[in-house]
Order: sequence, then C-alpha cells, then structure tokens
Amino acid sequence: MNLQALLNRIDKNRKHLGKWARREGLEAYRLYDRDMPEFPLAIDLYGEALHVQVFERKRPLEDEQLLLLRDALLEHFALSPEQLAIKTRRRQRGLSQYQKLVESAPSFTVAERGYRFEVNLHRYLDTGLFLDHRDTRYLIGQRAKGKSFLNLFAYTGSFTVYAAGGGARRTVTVDMSNTYQEWSKRNLALNGFGDPRRHHFAQSDVLAFLQQMREAKVRFDLIMLDPPSFSNSKRMQATFDVQRDQFELLRDTLDLLAPGGELFFSNNRQGFRLDDQIQELAQVEEITSRTVPQDFKRHQPHRCWLLRRS
Repeated sequence: MNLQALLNRIDKNRKHLGKWARREGLEAYRLYDRDMPEFPLAIDLYGEALHVQVFERKRPLEDEQLLLLRDALLEHFALSPEQLAIKTRRRQRGLSQYQKLVESAPSFTVAERGYRFEVNLHRYLDTGLFLDHRDTRYLIGQRAKGKSFLNLFAYTGSFTVYAAGGGARRTVTVDMSNTYQEWSKRNLALNGFGDPRRHHFAQSDVLAFLQQMREAKVRFDLIMLDPPSFSNSKRMQATFDVQRDQFELLRDTLDLLAPGGELFFSNNRQGFRLDDQIQELAQVEEITSRTVPQDFKRHQPHRCWLLRRS
C-alpha cells in the first residue's frame, strides 16, 4: 500500500482545488474521490479537518491498513485525532443512516458562498452538509426571491438557508427527524433567518405531509425534493423505495406546485431511472450537469431534474 502516492495525489488536488475554493468562498470541499483504485476513498476537507469515507469492495481495506492510513493522514496534515474522521461507507438501510457514532463529538461551522453551516464529522455517518448539492442550493437561491419555498426530506435545512438568503417570502422545512429539524433551525439562525413568522418547520413523514397539504389545497412556488434511496423508519406507515415509489411521490408533490412553479427532484440512488409516466405529469428537464460541482465530477454523486407542471 503506497501511502506516499496517496498523499501526493491529495496534495496535488488541494493545490488545484484550493484556489477554486477560495474564489468560491468554500471552506468545505472534496479533495479526493477514488482517484486511485488502490485507495477506494472519498476525502473531504471541512475547514482544517478531514472526513474520510472508505467504500466497501470485494477486497476491503483491512484494519491494519486503515490504521496506517489514519496515522499517515494525521502526520502529513498535522491533525489532532479530533480533526480526522474515518468511516466505512456501507449501503444504508432504514434507520442505520441516523445512528449516532460518537455522541459527544463537538460540532463546528464552515463557510459556503457567504453562508455558514453547522457540521459534525464524528456523530453520524453523514456530516450535516451534503457537499455535492452545493450548486443545487445556489440554483434554489437564485430562484427564491418573493416565492414560497418547500423543502422536503430537508435533512439539516441547507436548501432552506439558500432560499431564505435568496429572498423567499416564506419557507416550510419538512423532515421526520427531530434531531435534524433542530439542526435546520440552528442553521437558519446562524445566517440570520430565525423569524418564525416566515420560516416554518414540520416534523413529519413527508408522504403524510403531502397528503395533508393536498387536502388543504396549499401551494408553493418552489419545491426541493431530495428523498433517500430507501427508508423503513418506524415513523412511516410503509417502506419507501425511490425507484419503486417515485411516481406517487412526484405526482403528490407536483400537486402542491402553484401555477408557474418549479420542482427540483434529486436522488443519489445508483442506476436510478426516471419513470416515463412522469412526462405525462410535467415538463421534465434533467439538469444534473448543472448541479454536480467541480470537486465531484470524477464520480457523479446524484442526478437532478427540474419539473414544471404541464
């Protein structure tokens, strides 16, 4: 295992991407994305800290190799142990994506294009900020002025922050997890968007929430829909699979669009195919090339579509 070659590649990437990140106002970005077959890793920089994801494969890295990797990164980047998180990325099913890893780990904030977001590298599998949707957030912010915005499967509310920053007249942030709803509120407050008269939160199963809004005939000008690939949360009445259930999900979400409204739909399921029937419900434009940022071009992390009511 040639760790020096890995470190050299990371240094090369950081030199190139660092200039771009400074121009963009980014403190968090991807440094390395499985560039070398010997090292099936994704390495993200968060301020001065590193978040390393080890991808499973037929011959996974052994514990001894992971220890050598940890020691090499700590020494090369002069990090304290708290500044380095190494996690094995397995296929997530249901609640496992929400399980705590190190409950006492402290959070900190990073800057992104004039906003600040709370992140935690050790507490959960994910950090609190999906870096691959940075450009999608920007598109939401560009469209939000004077509009009502709905953020579904909102996670920690980063899309809502951009919508609020873009001048949305009202936002509604929906997620089933109370932990993430509280995180969303902190992110909005960090950026000066804490007014409860304009920014509302619903801790709810998204599918149930959609039914309630349809019955109440509530409409939104701009919607972000970024569902998980799969969920079997005990708070849901049934399992959810984005490939299987996309038609009903998109049909019910499109019903909430106001005339002239726009729906962003994204997911990161490998091999996902958009149902042909969706074309009967809306005008559909795939915009993935506009939503995958420069530091994620090596391995496409998601696909994204823009839908408008026919």
